[in-house]
Amino acid sequence: MEMKSLSFLVVLSLLAITLPFAIASDPSPLQDFCVAVNTPADGVFVNGKFCKDPKLATADDFFFSGLQNARPVTNPVRSNVTAVNVNNLPGLNTLGISLVRIDYGVNGQNPPHTHPRATEILYVAEGTLLVGFVTSNPDNRLFTKTLNVGDVFVFPEGLIHFQVNVGKYPAVAFAALSSQNPGVITIANTVFGSTPMIDSSILARAFQLDPRIVMDLQVKFKPKN
Repeated sequence: MEMKSLSFLVVLSLLAITLPFAIASDPSPLQDFCVAVNTPADGVFVNGKFCKDPKLATADDFFFSGLQNARPVTNPVRSNVTAVNVNNLPGLNTLGISLVRIDYGVNGQNPPHTHPRATEILYVAEGTLLVGFVTSNPDNRLFTKTLNVGDVFVFPEGLIHFQVNVGKYPAVAFAALSSQNPGVITIANTVFGSTPMIDSSILARAFQLDPRIVMDLQVKFKPKN
């Protein structure tokens, strides 16, 4: 119980630290809050969502439960990302911040990806992670660090980054992001699993691969209907 309490205290601290970054990513709100709704019946369109009439807002609009629960890691990369953003916590609309829980199985990874609209600050709650990010062209410099419980690492906005469980047991991390809806671009899925597919000859030349290998990758990453 003591460990779980400490973890959530650290997560709250991460959220507080991330707030100043929000100015650079999402527009600053001009009112106390703008609870998101999916139809224009109750308000106006602001920053990608319609706003509920503030007089109709309730505490539940600012509430999310269950982030303490472990998620299954049975997919090929053996990780599971549980996001808390404007899409499942309407009160986050215009506030420029969100949160994720990441579960990693043994040898699991959160594969190379980017968040086009957010800086990320990650806290390790359980286990040992190897994390890293790569700078933009032309340097493409790799920064890596092995993190243990209680360690924190920052991934700059828009840069490709990853986490890998290098410990002997499952791992858990929490991350705060400086956007209500940071987006995620998983490199392999995006490049080889686009709809419609990118011409294999283009990818073969770009990655210096045999076109047959590219076509095999496109089959592997083709979205499941």
